[in-house]
Amino acid sequence: MAGSEQKKRKRAEGLSTEANKKKKVSISAAPPSLPPTISVSSVVRPKLSPPVLTTTPGLTLQEDVQFYPYAKKEAGPAKKRKQSSPGLPKDLLLHSTSHRTLDYTAKEDRAKGTESLLNHYVAVFDPKSGDLKVIEARKMVVRGLVRARQAGEEEFKGLTERENRVAAKDALGQAFGTKKAKKAIASKTENAIDQGRTSADGKPAKLGAADLALMDSIKGSTADMATREELQAAVDQARPVPKGHYDAEDVEDVYNPKEIIGAEVLNAIPVLDWQEATRTGEPIEVVSRFVANRVSRVAASGENAALRLKILRYYLWLVVFFSSTRMGKERGTKSIAQRDKLRDAMAPAPEVVIENIRRKFSDNGVMRKLHQDLLFTHCCVFASIIDSFDVDTYDIKEDLKLEQKQINQYFQEIGARTRQSKKGETVINFAKLSIPLIFPKLRAHRQR
Repeated sequence: MAGSEQKKRKRAEGLSTEANKKKKVSISAAPPSLPPTISVSSVVRPKLSPPVLTTTPGLTLQEDVQFYPYAKKEAGPAKKRKQSSPGLPKDLLLHSTSHRTLDYTAKEDRAKGTESLLNHYVAVFDPKSGDLKVIEARKMVVRGLVRARQAGEEEFKGLTERENRVAAKDALGQAFGTKKAKKAIASKTENAIDQGRTSADGKPAKLGAADLALMDSIKGSTADMATREELQAAVDQARPVPKGHYDAEDVEDVYNPKEIIGAEVLNAIPVLDWQEATRTGEPIEVVSRFVANRVSRVAASGENAALRLKILRYYLWLVVFFSSTRMGKERGTKSIAQRDKLRDAMAPAPEVVIENIRRKFSDNGVMRKLHQDLLFTHCCVFASIIDSFDVDTYDIKEDLKLEQKQINQYFQEIGARTRQSKKGETVINFAKLSIPLIFPKLRAHRQR
């Protein structure tokens, strides 16, 4: 085996060494159809109608746009004008009005600095003779200008005013818009269902199979869609306001404090200390401006004085409850105080009242935006009942630390009307609850 490994492989007989070599490829000087040499036969500087090289920055120029040339002859002394060749244009301008809404103007692009001596040429080559004819050209830039109210009535015949505006907007988008805008316009045109198509006899044309399929799909997808009245009813039901009888004939029957607060909770609210203090003339110190300015008047109001004092004290505890909150961990939320601190702040409120307020206006110790709105609207309802349904909103605005626009919005949520009254230089804001109640309507989004 060792001897066989040392043997050299013999070259195959009959193979030439030239087969392993690369063959040289002969390249002719020029194709047989072209002449061996190319020579510049002439350099032409045309006096009229020179070739034009154009650029269209920001425009998409259609191929069928026709331009009309305008030239300005070279000005100078009369003697010099006679010696110079006639008709030599100094400034060349191209103008087109073939577009429906745009005017195109092409002006010469005059370079500055060292490029001012730069010339442009167009070459015409004759392959048979090998002659190259060079012609001096003009470099121009095409700009577009919107034509103002110059379109004829025939171009917009049969279109409404809105369709005219849409057509003009689409034309501007096709001319000056970005690639994304042009793609959106083209997609809208492809997917449009034309209701204005007419047949040969002038009657509306029938929709095609694609249009009918699209209409069926739209009809099927919108079959279960809620009407505007149903949406408005859902909004009214989900509005963060106290429960009321909105169809009542008397304004006193709309919001019943026994139903809003609860008969058990309302009976547990103590008011005897306030009644004795007002009878003896002792001052009642509270943290609410609204309560401080009305407690004496309400205590002497007659038969319903006790019930009105209970409502006023419940309002006070709502203000104290909201004032004891602090910023929550989540954005837009508030954390309520602990039970022992809340008892001290709301004393002498019974435990049933404190738990009623905690459950109604918070969730697991967190007061969210919905709970805050509900508390504010409850305060607006109680203030309306105390002030005979015509409230000066300043005191309640200060109690809840709200802006005037915000407190007006909360009064409107319960169906009240807001107004302003001037007393000298002072502007007083009022909110009046009257029949029929007027609630904020469902806003319709503006079509783009």
